[in-house]
Amino acid sequence: MIKKIFPLVFIILCCSSNNTIEKVYYNGIIWTGNKDNPSASAILIQGDKISFVGNDNETLSRTSDQAEKIDLEGRFVTPGFIDNHVHFMSGGLQLSRVDLRNAKSKKEFQELIAKADNDLAEGVWMQGGNWDHELWGGQYPDRSWIDEVVNDRPVFLDRLDGHMGLANSAALSLANITGETEDPIGGIILKNSSGQPTGILKDLAMGLCNKLIPEPSLEELDLALQKATEHAHSLGVTQVHDMGSWSDLQTYKRNHSNGKLNIRIKIYPWYTNWKDIIDNVRENGTGDDWLRWDGIKGMMDGSLGSRTAWMHRPYLPETGSKEKETLPTVGIITLDDTTDFKYLLRETDKANIQHTVHAIGDKANDWILKEYAKIREEHGDKDRRSRIEHAQHLSPSAIEIFAKDRIIPSMQPYHLFDDGSWAHKRIGHDLLSRTYIFRSLIDSGANLTFGSDWTVAPLDPVKGIYAAVTRRTRDGKHPDGWFPNEKISVEEALICYTINNAYAAFWENTTGSIAAGKYADFVVHSSNLLTASDDELLSSRVLRTVIAGQDHIFEK
Repeated sequence: MIKKIFPLVFIILCCSSNNTIEKVYYNGIIWTGNKDNPSASAILIQGDKISFVGNDNETLSRTSDQAEKIDLEGRFVTPGFIDNHVHFMSGGLQLSRVDLRNAKSKKEFQELIAKADNDLAEGVWMQGGNWDHELWGGQYPDRSWIDEVVNDRPVFLDRLDGHMGLANSAALSLANITGETEDPIGGIILKNSSGQPTGILKDLAMGLCNKLIPEPSLEELDLALQKATEHAHSLGVTQVHDMGSWSDLQTYKRNHSNGKLNIRIKIYPWYTNWKDIIDNVRENGTGDDWLRWDGIKGMMDGSLGSRTAWMHRPYLPETGSKEKETLPTVGIITLDDTTDFKYLLRETDKANIQHTVHAIGDKANDWILKEYAKIREEHGDKDRRSRIEHAQHLSPSAIEIFAKDRIIPSMQPYHLFDDGSWAHKRIGHDLLSRTYIFRSLIDSGANLTFGSDWTVAPLDPVKGIYAAVTRRTRDGKHPDGWFPNEKISVEEALICYTINNAYAAFWENTTGSIAAGKYADFVVHSSNLLTASDDELLSSRVLRTVIAGQDHIFEK
């Protein structure tokens, strides 16, 4: 069982931007992530970069009398963790919103909502969510669950996967959603046996409510970024790949120009802004070593939990469902227009914009893999580093394509911990055996990368490593691992969270490993992750996160 990691209090010790400032960290057990120099005990930094990595004697001999000397006391050190898939601004905002992730019953669900209602000003939308209906048996929540404890405040709460949300009656009324309202393209309005909306909106139907919610102020956005960054630092995360919005990019730019961006971000804005993304690169280049923006995020399908991931075969029938939903289905394709999507993929490829596309179902993965191949045939071979986000359920033919075509599988191992408890209710054994196939992808030669999908899952990389290494599930029914043949080692997982992720963002020459010439981004852990038991792995905490030579020291 995963142990709860309590919030940490942190102290920030800022290093001057003067590149003559010298620090040496010694007496450590350092996993460098550098194949040419895999282990060391000391790191020498000049300003924001590493100048030498080696043993204590040879490193200390290179320091000046003015150098600051930090004794690591035998602690384990890794490169800074890189998260390949986050919703960073949403995560920062969620830190101040109602969190239903651990609600295991209608009663707990309602208690948390009632408390949040008391804390909000009159008329303000209640947002947040992260609920998981599988924790109370699989029944979808109903708008009445909210109506019973909240009067006339509009409420819209996302499921933890972000592909389904629950609206109360006030929100449905504002959105003009009735029994007569038809499903939008790429979305589903769930209705009960009487033909009335239950409050559940899936995928693009969620936009019917989301478009009504007022945008946060600039001050709220800046605070959300600050909170998200502090949370990331406390978990050893020094770089994120943000599946964000065009608006998020403006927040990052504003804070960067003000000297307040303190985490490395490669942002992949939503594909509907593809022309803006091209223009931004033409006018401003690709960004710098703190903020890079030459990418685009597409979306092929929904999620397994919402039964909207696009599959070749129908979902298994859902037993006991009272909702008016035709089952089984094969999920949905969430694109408004596949022709337009194919066109923008080609136009952005011409402009050297990196592609990353959400695909969970096996059919969705096959579709985008074939499209990537067509683009390569039409435009010629080049260093694209095209990515598929999640790549959760793969057809047999897809597995070898990732390595052969140099497509990057961008996966989030903690989803296995959640999904493994209930995925058998959605799909059969054959496809389950090709779900989260970390071992198979690594053995095929693919550049496997790892992240969290925060806020869908916890941001903590160590929890992701635990999931990838043990393949245990939330329900405790797979102590030896869910499809254990797909387990990987801790070191392999570390590679996926560091140098492989740096490569996936075109940052491998400056980040991702502890090596001379790279930025001083690294993490000091309370436990040696390579030798820790499963329980020790989960109880390990971050003691110090160094980013660009600045120390962020954490205490319980």
